Amino acid sequence: MATEQANTRVAIITGGAGGIGAAMARRMIVDGHRLALMDIDGDAASSVAETINKEAGTNGVLGVHGDVSKPGDCDRAVAQVSDAFGQVDIVVNNAGFGASKIRPDGEKNLLTIEELTPEVWRQFFSVNIDGPLHMMRAALPGMKERGWGRIINVTTSFFTMLRNMPYGATKAALEAGSSAWAQELNGTGITVNVVVPGGPTDTPFIAPESGLDPAKMLRPAVMGAPVAWLCSRDADNVTGQRFIGGRWDPDLADAEAAAIAGSPVAWPELAASTVIWPDD
Repeated sequence: MATEQANTRVAIITGGAGGIGAAMARRMIVDGHRLALMDIDGDAASSVAETINKEAGTNGVLGVHGDVSKPGDCDRAVAQVSDAFGQVDIVVNNAGFGASKIRPDGEKNLLTIEELTPEVWRQFFSVNIDGPLHMMRAALPGMKERGWGRIINVTTSFFTMLRNMPYGATKAALEAGSSAWAQELNGTGITVNVVVPGGPTDTPFIAPESGLDPAKMLRPAVMGAPVAWLCSRDADNVTGQRFIGGRWDPDLADAEAAAIAGSPVAWPELAASTVIWPDD
């Protein structure tokens, strides 16, 4: 369900030239948001932005070149988008570095300990957890000044966190960070939430050589509705939550769909374990 046009904002979607990034952009443009698709492949980002502009009959989508692992690129992207659209209200941390980047079949035949050289390990962490932090640090000052903002982090299924190293470890770190940052920013008007597809998704992120059947994968469009809702004023008081795109029913009212697809971010059930905390 589309939000009111009066609620439109300016968003940066990292990894915006990829399948999930483009799918989220196509859904968000319906609500009139102005969008910047930031990607390490600047030409691809510009091409996707041009295509979406033509499809939607707008000029509200901008392609931006940038590597989220580089703090300077994140600062420049926020400045560029602010110059173009006036400000940055929403950051969707979608850029990711997966096993297919190291070995085409890495999503199914997992990377071994021997393959996890310091350089490979650092590549995963620099994009998947350092990148979201750099983007938040660049965008937060403006959000805090205006008293409104959205941080939406794309993580992964718990099964993948426990199975796929080091990709799973980086996404577990981002999941835990999302919980901590939601608490830190509570009361500022800035929310922090997580959205995941819910399983393998048919995008170029998973190489054809992976051995996974695309026909059995989720479509990237499942990410659109929960992200669009989180960007609306209807979600002003929603923070520290994770939403599974594959469980979001677009035929339901947004609040009802969110109740079914959502749960607290990270693993709060572990708090039930005994905690030994020293006295102050």
